[in-house]
Amino acid sequence: MLGKLLQGRYQVVQVLSARGTCQTYIAQDTNCPGHPTCFVKHLLPTSNSPSSVQSLRWLFSREAEALKKLGNHDQVPELLAAFEENQEFYLVQEFIQGHPLSAELLPDHRWSESQVVQLLQEVLGILEFVHTHGLLYRDLKPSNLIRRQQDERLVLINFGSVKQASTQVVKAQGNTSTTIAITIPATIAIGTPGYMPMEQGRGRPRFNINNKVSALPNGLNVRFYRKITSTHLSICSKKTGDNDCLYLRKVS
Repeated sequence: MLGKLLQGRYQVVQVLSARGTCQTYIAQDTNCPGHPTCFVKHLLPTSNSPSSVQSLRWLFSREAEALKKLGNHDQVPELLAAFEENQEFYLVQEFIQGHPLSAELLPDHRWSESQVVQLLQEVLGILEFVHTHGLLYRDLKPSNLIRRQQDERLVLINFGSVKQASTQVVKAQGNTSTTIAITIPATIAIGTPGYMPMEQGRGRPRFNINNKVSALPNGLNVRFYRKITSTHLSICSKKTGDNDCLYLRKVS
């Protein structure tokens, strides 16, 4: 793949990942002065069957549409191109120079409360922007947040798991409540175990946009709690009537 020219324009100069059905590269845009660097996500079907190709085409279109909607936010990579070649799919995005947030979350390094609050405010600001565009981001974890080198700001990446939602605005006694709800019954749990909320693990994610903290995955909340207190916790659940309640248990 190295050196290949995609769409007669984007030349692959580095292979970042070549595993499975999603491969990623760094490329140069040979049609622009200075050949600027960009990021390429290459999606391959699991088989040559029409149903496999069509399913991937649908997922590809969904991610491309999400990136188009969100492209005017400074902390979401801009979509430069989206195209299909020989039943394989390519997303070309702005290249973000930096490192993943996971590189900062060292096991024995304790954060101050102000550091965690500042980080949460920044992450929640991006999520609020995503949610107000009628989209649910379902794979929030440290490796999907890049600390941009030029300004130290976080950038949210990897929108392959995003889901379109409907937005309902309810007004009562002068107060406005906006709820994002799934438009069709969900049957597949998408996300990363240990980070996604329980309802998302069951394939039915639902967020209230006014309660920003609820938009954070359980695992991310616990990770930040550990950073402040140095206390190791695990997320547990128990049945209470028809509902499942989450609680935290100290790990000895």
